[in-house]
Amino acid sequence: MPQFYLPGPWETQKPATLTSELAHHLRVRRIQVGEFFPIFDGEGHVAKAKLLSLSNKTGEAELSDVRQDTHRESPYAITLAQGLAGGDKMDWIVEKGIETGAQVIVPLQCERSVIKLTRSSDAERAQKRVLHWQGIVQAACEQCDRTVFATVEPIQVFQSYLQKPQKAKLKLLLSPDTDKSLYSVLIEETPQDVILMIGPEGGHSPEEEALAAAAGYQIVSLGDRILRTETAGVVAITAVHSVWDPEMQKRLK
Repeated sequence: MPQFYLPGPWETQKPATLTSELAHHLRVRRIQVGEFFPIFDGEGHVAKAKLLSLSNKTGEAELSDVRQDTHRESPYAITLAQGLAGGDKMDWIVEKGIETGAQVIVPLQCERSVIKLTRSSDAERAQKRVLHWQGIVQAACEQCDRTVFATVEPIQVFQSYLQKPQKAKLKLLLSPDTDKSLYSVLIEETPQDVILMIGPEGGHSPEEEALAAAAGYQIVSLGDRILRTETAGVVAITAVHSVWDPEMQKRLK
């Protein structure tokens, strides 16, 4: 059974009130009164819930075994700085980014982005997109059993993002036009917070790559084949784990 999201703070002394969304999910899953189901609060807490009542819009549950559980979170934070892609590709990128372990997702308006959402007239539309992606984060966490929601930052212009101070010292821009491999960089670095910057359809322009390099980004490649924008981030995140994750290393031996 997948876990379900119930916003905190939780109290074990009295029944918790279910959100309408959670009540709907429980009805779809045919969870009956008296049955138990797992919940999480998006901040690393999990609990066991016993369904006490359920109506069309709400319900109540008794919570027990409340505890902290963040074992599926990596000790290093991966930021996926993704050039805005068209159609429903961004939805797929956000979903798979969460499943593979991104902790921060930054949608970037790049020179070659198909959609444009950073003008003042686009503010409402851009905000709706971010809220939509946050919903995808929740659904992906429910599916893959992550207990901490990733942050989806507001849509930003590529150049503006480069100028922002970043906690991560290791900053990598993925490009097919370099001989320096992502693996060669990761194998020389200790596990740490990292930014993986992916271009939109058509990739980053030469001017953007030059600006990124001037801002401290290393330009690296994923190999000889040119990957689609919706594929590159998933491959890059997986590559980071394959080199740095000690549990992954054990399984590969």
